[in-house]
Amino acid sequence: MVVAYVMVKAHTGEAGRLRDDIAAIDGVVSAHIVAGDIDIITKVDVESPADVKDIAADAIQALDGVEDTHTYIAMG
Repeated sequence: MVVAYVMVKAHTGEAGRLRDDIAAIDGVVSAHIVAGDIDIITKVDVESPADVKDIAADAIQALDGVEDTHTYIAMG
């Protein structure tokens, strides 16, 4: 299994809706609104690094209201 964290920057006023949309994506195990430079921290638990890419680069970045993402794969 591959665990990754996707940091999401949302357009103003979009964090609540985006959190719910992100949480509904297969492979996402949690999505939390946070204070700071980013708006949502998402935890992903999938079979392969390619699955992380499918979620982070394809599914999350395609959502209306997402300004930017940064993805970090856990090493252990």
